[in-house]
Amino acid sequence: MNFFSGLSFSCRLFTKRLFHFTAILLLATAFAGCTFNNVKIDNQLKKYFDKYGAVGCFGMFDNSRGVFTIYNLDRFKKPYMPASTFKIANALIAMQSGKITDDSVIIRWDGIKRPVEAWNQDLSLYQAFRVSAVPAFQEIARKIGRDTMQYWLDSLKYGNRTIGVSLDSFWLNQSLLITPDEQLGLVKRLYFRQLPFRASVQESVKKMMIQENNSSYQLAFKTGWGATEKGKPLAWIVGWMEENRHVYPFVLNFEIDPAREEQLPEIRLKMLKEILTDLGFYKGRM
Repeated sequence: MNFFSGLSFSCRLFTKRLFHFTAILLLATAFAGCTFNNVKIDNQLKKYFDKYGAVGCFGMFDNSRGVFTIYNLDRFKKPYMPASTFKIANALIAMQSGKITDDSVIIRWDGIKRPVEAWNQDLSLYQAFRVSAVPAFQEIARKIGRDTMQYWLDSLKYGNRTIGVSLDSFWLNQSLLITPDEQLGLVKRLYFRQLPFRASVQESVKKMMIQENNSSYQLAFKTGWGATEKGKPLAWIVGWMEENRHVYPFVLNFEIDPAREEQLPEIRLKMLKEILTDLGFYKGRM
């Protein structure tokens, strides 16, 4: 029995057993104490994690209705290393602080050959973000400096706000931790330009995140690939889906068996699109 059907039944009893004035008073009190839960727990999304042998969570906010859809609420509130999703904050801080003036500024390659060929060249900030070039963003963090970085971590209330020993790898070594819930809040505020950065800076980072953009929808996100504290491969995708002028910020977080780590980028994107399809996207009805 839900709240309102129970309330209706109680009211009939009040009418029969109590004086009219008392019944009205109690009914008014019942309504005054009612609060609406805006979180929908969607456990049927578990099948997409099971399909890939993953353990994780998913959260989405329907901004037009103010409703959250969440799978695995317990995990949604636990902190994990942000890995390359921290490039969102890193880019924002770099441009706001003036260490990088805009997304066309070139970050010079240090000449060290790395396994990802796209990283082995000079890259603009935009390009470095798009190919998720770790060395480029490590150089950006060194340019920003510890004090400025700490100031903005504190201003953003970014996770546990901890830099630790290494300024150029704290988002990769379990020093900095953030919950999926906090990640969802960050991308929501970014979309609506509610972060404590210039509007132009926020718009630049939003542009970097756009992956698909057509007359039907816009899909924007930043991925991350790291490890849990127990060493299991960790995947992130944080961003938003926009359809029919409605925006839905989301976060996907999961860990996977080490034997499947090489498949993580492919699994990550497939899982996201399967979940979005299940929730009704790509059909022009959201």
